Amino acid sequence: MSYTLRGRLESRLAGVLPAVLAAAVLAARIEEWWPLELAGIMVALGLALDAAVYHRALPYQPGWYAVPLGLLELGLVMAIARAAGVEAPLRPAILFFAGAWLVAQVLGHAVFPVARWTYAEDGGELGRAGPAVAAATLVVLAGAAGVAWATQPPTVRLEAGIHRGPIVIRSAQTLVGEPGAVVQGGIVIRADGVTVRDVEVWGGENGIDVEHATGVVLDGVRVRGVELDGIHVRRGQVTIRDCDIRDPASAHAQGIDISFAADLPASTIEGCTITGGREGILVDMTMAHVEHNTVRATTLRGITMTEMSMGTVNENQVEDALGVGIFCGDYSECEIEKNVVRGTRPDLESGDLMRNGYGILAHFGAKATLNDNFVDASPGGIGAFADATILHEK
Repeated sequence: MSYTLRGRLESRLAGVLPAVLAAAVLAARIEEWWPLELAGIMVALGLALDAAVYHRALPYQPGWYAVPLGLLELGLVMAIARAAGVEAPLRPAILFFAGAWLVAQVLGHAVFPVARWTYAEDGGELGRAGPAVAAATLVVLAGAAGVAWATQPPTVRLEAGIHRGPIVIRSAQTLVGEPGAVVQGGIVIRADGVTVRDVEVWGGENGIDVEHATGVVLDGVRVRGVELDGIHVRRGQVTIRDCDIRDPASAHAQGIDISFAADLPASTIEGCTITGGREGILVDMTMAHVEHNTVRATTLRGITMTEMSMGTVNENQVEDALGVGIFCGDYSECEIEKNVVRGTRPDLESGDLMRNGYGILAHFGAKATLNDNFVDASPGGIGAFADATILHEK
């Protein structure tokens, strides 16, 4: 089909209108604004590509071009969202884009040509309805964005220097640390919808303590010298990104512990570096996605998913763990894929055969599904005990 510039823009805006409406409804329902932010990026990027690239480079656009162009736009949308700090979970964001793309294809290839018989001859223009539909899309998006902006929780900036803690947060807000901002004694979160970004925490029993709170985002936090957990989550749902936890102050300290939240939406831990402690990442009776993390030099296990947990352990690096690298236990269901586990050392002093340097271990009725993992210099290799099951996918 040969589009006119007006036809491209009108078809784009009309095709994305259902996605914009869906984003507004979804954002209100889940009380998060990433669907609207993602929809806004999709609209702005699509219009820019139509005007600056597609109209010149593709005077004639075959229908099958929709697939590669859609993949291109997906990659660009996700890259822009990431760079702009949009708090969009990866899988839901991709599904949202895919749904919007599919609806737009159905409209462009089936609905618009039937509703307007000269649609192809007019180069994708929608006649008198075109400007009205385009305006409606922009009005809905602008109105929803205005509501989102007006209802955003306040942002509190923490100046450089040492701040005596614990800092207790009891209402939705965003706490942003300026370069050099340090909280000594911990941060306690007791409210939904809290974001903590770029803050360093020294000492305390737990570095960041989240209890009975959902929609919590911990982005770029650094934790040092805690007694128990670097990040401690009980009955909560969190997204933890790009954290750095090290230098535990006791032999009992752990990196991240998320527990007792099986009935809540899945938590996410991604892009973190955890060095030392008994367990690097512990998921207990919780749904979680543990992805793209680096865990080093733990003394009990590197990454643990246990006690009827469900989730993914994907593309992590576990190095120099004592006893066990990745553990799936107690009737948990774990998808373990594309991890690199190196140098898991046997715990000879324990006398426990299940700690004989296993790179990946399933235990006590757990079901671990493995795919494309690399286990190196770990004498136990991959093992299962006590009616646990390991499935190897090709």
